[in-house]
Amino acid sequence: MRESQTIVIARNEEWRGAFATEPCEVAWASEAVFFIRTLSASGAGAAQSVHVQISPDGMNWCDEGEVIRLPGEPGVSFCRVTHFGGWLRLAGELSPGTNIRVIVYLSLKE
Repeated sequence: MRESQTIVIARNEEWRGAFATEPCEVAWASEAVFFIRTLSASGAGAAQSVHVQISPDGMNWCDEGEVIRLPGEPGVSFCRVTHFGGWLRLAGELSPGTNIRVIVYLSLKE
């Protein structure tokens, strides 16, 4: 039987400028899905994007390659990630004058 876990890594959090979510240690999992629920968005930007980042130690980060487009209005976006090593997080930078309020879920499976 497969094991799974869903973690809320950002709850009603406002993103503006440069941002990053809390890192999650996920070495036990073989696949991950990030869900980003946009609660509200305002400012200069249309759709913005956020990058999936991986880390060997939870302190030093690099872009994994997956990019999630954030809707400019309330809605949900997602991406699937495999072969990610020990740690995952999301990071990005919004255009000046843009802010987005989100809930971020990380669903993991072994």
